[in-house]
Order: sequence, then structure tokens, then C-alpha cells
Amino acid sequence: MSAKTDEILEKLKTLSLLEAAELVKQIEEAFGVSAAAPVGGFAIAAVPGAGGAAAVVEEVEEQTEFDVILTEVPADKKIAILKVVRELTGLGLKEAKEVVESAPKNIKEGIAKEAAEEAKKKIEEAGGKATVK
Repeated sequence: MSAKTDEILEKLKTLSLLEAAELVKQIEEAFGVSAAAPVGGFAIAAVPGAGGAAAVVEEVEEQTEFDVILTEVPADKKIAILKVVRELTGLGLKEAKEVVESAPKNIKEGIAKEAAEEAKKKIEEAGGKATVK
């Protein structure tokens, strides 16, 4: 740590609980952040050695892109799943067959959660198994 951050940390350790709460409120107002629970996209982490009085606000990144992975293809459902894979990917018959036969395999990448869940549902309705990550 730098001397400046060490100095700030030492000053934080001397704050009372009331002063620390006031500091958090001022930091929230000054930087436009919130020390609320992770619901708002932020998490609170206690600073070690600060007696639980000080808090550090750190942004939590929410996942916005999902992948659909074909995980299992029962032999008796292969043709139905092949049709779904072709519909979802736009692949030709030969390419789609290679994808189905090489499961587990990514079917769609970097798509919205709703689209990923819909693709998973279609695969499962055809008799296959898929996961969304």
C-alpha cells in the first residue's frame, strides 16, 4: 500500500460507528453509489481491522449474455433434436448432425437470458438435455 492509503486506513480505524455511518452516507452522495445489499448491483465488504464500522462498496457485475449447451442426445430422439438444432443455429443438415453427435456442444453463445431459456426449452421438448450458462 502507499503511504497515502495507509494514512487513510489508520484514520478510518479511529472512527466511531456513528462517524463511519455518516462517512458511508457522504461517500454514497459524493460518488453516486449505494452501500445497499447486492439487489442494486453492489455488495458491501467489511474492512478487516476496522471493527466492522467501515465499509467498502464494490460493484457486482450481472451476467447479461448466456450460452446454451446441448448436453445429452438420446439415440431415439436424435432426429427431433437435429431439427431443433438446425432451427436454432441455421446450420445445414451435415453441420447440425456433427453438432448433435458431438454433444456436449455449445448451440448458441452470447444470447439474452430469455432466448437462452427458450432454446433450452425447445431442446428439452424434443427429448434432449441442455444447460444455460
